[in-house]
Amino acid sequence: MRTDMVPGATFPDYELSDHTGKHRKLSDLQAADPMVLVLGRGGFCPKDRRQAEGLLHFHREMEVGYCRLVTITTDNIAQTNEYRSGVGAHWPFLSDSRRLVQKDLDIAEYTDPVHNPMIPHVIVLEPRLVVHRIYNGYWFFGRPSVEELRQDLRAVSMKCRPDWDITAAGLKALWEQGRKEHFYPYGKPYVETLGGQD
Repeated sequence: MRTDMVPGATFPDYELSDHTGKHRKLSDLQAADPMVLVLGRGGFCPKDRRQAEGLLHFHREMEVGYCRLVTITTDNIAQTNEYRSGVGAHWPFLSDSRRLVQKDLDIAEYTDPVHNPMIPHVIVLEPRLVVHRIYNGYWFFGRPSVEELRQDLRAVSMKCRPDWDITAAGLKALWEQGRKEHFYPYGKPYVETLGGQD
């Protein structure tokens, strides 16, 4: 992984074709929510398939927690669609058959010259593609468990949701004053609410 990809860095806003062939940018898929980005080998890898099966159930929690999930592999679009359908996933799968992400992040899995995949990684992103945590999943147990992802998303949500603690001093008064911009989903992205730039 590139040495500049560390917590606090901004992850590249890659634009790739999804499982339907539609071009999608990571920033558009993320919107203003926390996001888990899975960089995988592809549908041929049993470890990737097992990971996706585990994420399938957790994705339902992520949806009600207003968090996003995206998978990128080096599969072509047809293989990407088959992989997604095969595990029953409902989140976007992106195809990087030209290996733009693999090359840009310097994560070619040189031990597999047959498939030439990416070294699997999971990146937990704060809003605006800010890196919160990176997991190296070359070995299966290097990949985060659902519980680890839950803890990461809790930490990110606490940081980016101004109304995380609805009992915090002053929040009820803001609501009663009609200042709903401090509350999800009415508010602006957290960076603006906390004084950042648009």
